[in-house]
Amino acid sequence: MRQLQIIPQEDFNLYGALVGREVELHRKGRAKWAHQKHPGWVKLARGMGGVVLAEIRTKADPDQEWQLFQAFLGFLDRNFRENLAAINIQFSE
Repeated sequence: MRQLQIIPQEDFNLYGALVGREVELHRKGRAKWAHQKHPGWVKLARGMGGVVLAEIRTKADPDQEWQLFQAFLGFLDRNFRENLAAINIQFSE
């Protein structure tokens, strides 16, 4: 499992923007998303000060979790690069 602390630029509602983007992609605004290609999910939560907490888990072999992790980081970069201040990553078992 990987846990991310995603810190937005000041005055940007990142959680709202993430959910809004997923609604556009037909995932109905859920805060727990599944990836079509990589088995697993990303669970989001609001943190203090606009920080978004993300937990990435895989249903497949834990050695393949990096693929879902990479896909989520790519999604953040493609859609919100200019609105992000930092991403902190914790690696857990």
